Amino acid sequence: MNRILFHMEFRRNARSLILWSVIICALIFFTMSLFRSVLEYQQQIMGMVKLVPMAAMKARGFGNINDIFSGLGFYAANNIVYMMLLGSIYSMVLTSNILLKEEYNKTAEFLMSRPISRGEIFATKSALAFLNVVFLNIIACLVSFISLEVFKSGDFRIQPFMVLTLYTFLLNLLFGALGLLVAGLIRRARPVTFFCVGLVLVLYFLFTISRLSGVKGYFGYVSPFKWVNVEVLNPSYSAEFWRIFLFLALTFLLVLLSGFLYRKKDILT
Repeated sequence: MNRILFHMEFRRNARSLILWSVIICALIFFTMSLFRSVLEYQQQIMGMVKLVPMAAMKARGFGNINDIFSGLGFYAANNIVYMMLLGSIYSMVLTSNILLKEEYNKTAEFLMSRPISRGEIFATKSALAFLNVVFLNIIACLVSFISLEVFKSGDFRIQPFMVLTLYTFLLNLLFGALGLLVAGLIRRARPVTFFCVGLVLVLYFLFTISRLSGVKGYFGYVSPFKWVNVEVLNPSYSAEFWRIFLFLALTFLLVLLSGFLYRKKDILT
């Protein structure tokens, strides 16, 4: 890994990391601040919720009606949108564009003129991108925990919270690896932000459809979002080995394949 390139990329991407962190954390804190209002108007909300089809509730992230009135259940349902969806968009956009930047900015020749190998470029840029994903998840985890502590109505179990945080982090890493693959596969030098955002949204849509009642089988597992177990109020909720292994194994394979493609790719044209 090249230190000079690492510091250069760190400065380039610091503003983006700060902006995404502020937006996601603000959304988390603001949404959790509404939880006390949910409890205050519990009877009225219960009456309205009963009119909503259960399928719509599940698509929103609530396993049952009572999840709305649990601090951890309320958080988990909203975490699906904020950290699982927005965090994955950030991860994939970051990793794809950090590799393609020199190509579409026509600065690849300058980079290659330095005493640095193609493998070092890939390793340095990938390491920096994944480090930013780690920072985003740590910051969001701290803000989420503080929000739960501030707005909780009673004690909540820390273990399910940490397991969900781990799953979310692994999901973000997987989409980061997928972004590297996109950068390795693309032949025409251009930003791929819209493609990456679109791909994440499509996979999220498949995950949402799979949560609707009447949709059975393994359809939902096409989407990595489905691999995250969000049923934090289940008494048996815990980290499952097969889920962790699936995330890590696929992430590792995608990074290896991306590195191979990048070494063979012509980035000077």
